[in-house]
Amino acid sequence: MARDHRPDIDFRTPMRRILIGALVFVLALTFLIWRIDSPRVEQFRAAVIDRVVPNLDWALLPVTKFVDMVEGFQSYASLYEQNQELRRELQQMKAWKEAAVQLEQQNAKLLAQNQVRLDPKLTSVSGVVLADAGSPFRQSVLLNVGARDGIVDGWATMDGLGLVGRISGVGQTTARVILLTDASSRIPVTIQPSGQKAMLVGDNSAAPPVEFLEAPEQVRPGDRVISSGDGGVFPAGLLVGQVELDKDRRLRVRLAADYERLNFLRVLRSHPAEQITAPGRLIAPAIPPRADTLPAAEAAQQPEAGDG
Repeated sequence: MARDHRPDIDFRTPMRRILIGALVFVLALTFLIWRIDSPRVEQFRAAVIDRVVPNLDWALLPVTKFVDMVEGFQSYASLYEQNQELRRELQQMKAWKEAAVQLEQQNAKLLAQNQVRLDPKLTSVSGVVLADAGSPFRQSVLLNVGARDGIVDGWATMDGLGLVGRISGVGQTTARVILLTDASSRIPVTIQPSGQKAMLVGDNSAAPPVEFLEAPEQVRPGDRVISSGDGGVFPAGLLVGQVELDKDRRLRVRLAADYERLNFLRVLRSHPAEQITAPGRLIAPAIPPRADTLPAAEAAQQPEAGDG
């Protein structure tokens, strides 16, 4: 007896269509209800929100916990960064403490030598920079002090920290200052701590080069440059700047003076040092030895008194 083979009836497709249709209908109905501008509908919407939203706290709990965890991690990262910053500041403070101790020791030594006589003539006159009288080939400024203030050619000028230049041209009420960067500027300097003597040569650039070094290998970037006082051009010990290397590996000086803000300058009253050309009384003249202190052989050769 033949058996009838009927294909299985597939209910999935109709059920899927029914569910999709019902979902679209519910969404459309919700959209229409939410768009209807009516007091009753508004009350209905408020009732639905009051009924449904408070019951969704359990669903939002994981999100809330996750947000709290993220905020706690951010707070921990911020505390870690602050801790590291405090550690760095503590290391800097330890270094500053050591520097302060060294300075205190140096100050104590200087106080012990407070009887050292300083040059009373090394005073200063402050002046206001009137204008920049420079050019691409000459760099200088004008001051509102001159011969009436006792200004003399060749005196050094400084800003609040470093050497700026020298007086070159004095009028009755004004004076011109040739800057260290000018091409005609040549000043002898000393490089510390090596003690190397050199010449700072202006070349119309912001960082003049250092020339005539005896041992350039002993000079390092960051070394301190001060005026040497050789030749009596400038007083010794005036801060000039620090050594640096340019892109051509040439030694230059980063000037300590702020050339971008030259508003006030100090003119140092310096006077040439007294030249000692002859020996003083501290050097005793040669005295011939006495005969009674000579050996017997030399005493016999000495002429006796009364020989004729």
